Amino acid sequence: MSDNFSSETALVLFSGGQDSTTCLAWSLEQFARVEMLGFAYGQRHAIELDCRERLVAGIKALRPDWASKLGECHTLEIPTLAEISDTALTRDVAIAMGADGLPNTFVPGRNLVFLTFAAALAYRRGIRHIVGGMCETDYSGYPDCRNDTIKALQSALSLGMAKDFELHTPLMWLSKAETWKLALDLGGTGLVDLIREHSHTCYLGDRGAPHDWGYGCGECPACTLRERGWREYVASR
Repeated sequence: MSDNFSSETALVLFSGGQDSTTCLAWSLEQFARVEMLGFAYGQRHAIELDCRERLVAGIKALRPDWASKLGECHTLEIPTLAEISDTALTRDVAIAMGADGLPNTFVPGRNLVFLTFAAALAYRRGIRHIVGGMCETDYSGYPDCRNDTIKALQSALSLGMAKDFELHTPLMWLSKAETWKLALDLGGTGLVDLIREHSHTCYLGDRGAPHDWGYGCGECPACTLRERGWREYVASR
């Protein structure tokens, strides 16, 4: 990243999950100030939003230099997204693959909406850098996680708001194992342990018995990706 960014502010899409927590740490290493934004959209795993407070507290305790950079943590309510969706993330139905080859956890337009709202908030707060955990290397196949989608949206947002937005996706080309490794590189075992213990990824919102990779049902696509990445990460060390 250019040294010019070291004096600027970033807005991080921070859900309380593994990826967004890693992106938060990445942003704190890169920018002078970091604000956070989460969305309540009727998701079954809304418990992820409750995890943010402990994650932020843990990050502050882990690195005082990061603590001094942390700004506001915003939450936007967009229940309309659930009202117009018919997916396993917003309905109490079994997770399965659809006829289109996508899991029924895909919420059409979710990242497009998230990034548009993030840009609107960033515009008001004088921020031009937006950071998200989208990835197309080790993911569930969602089309709105693809690099081409993010680049196209960056252009549309910049044109539509007459502001030079930059959308950063530090995990775009990383596997889940490499995402665990990035957390280690950024914050050592302290950050890895924080993510394991306090972040939430499970689509079903399960925080029952802990696994060595964290909490979750262990069966949904999010848990499967997280567990597989953890196994590969541990094996590579």
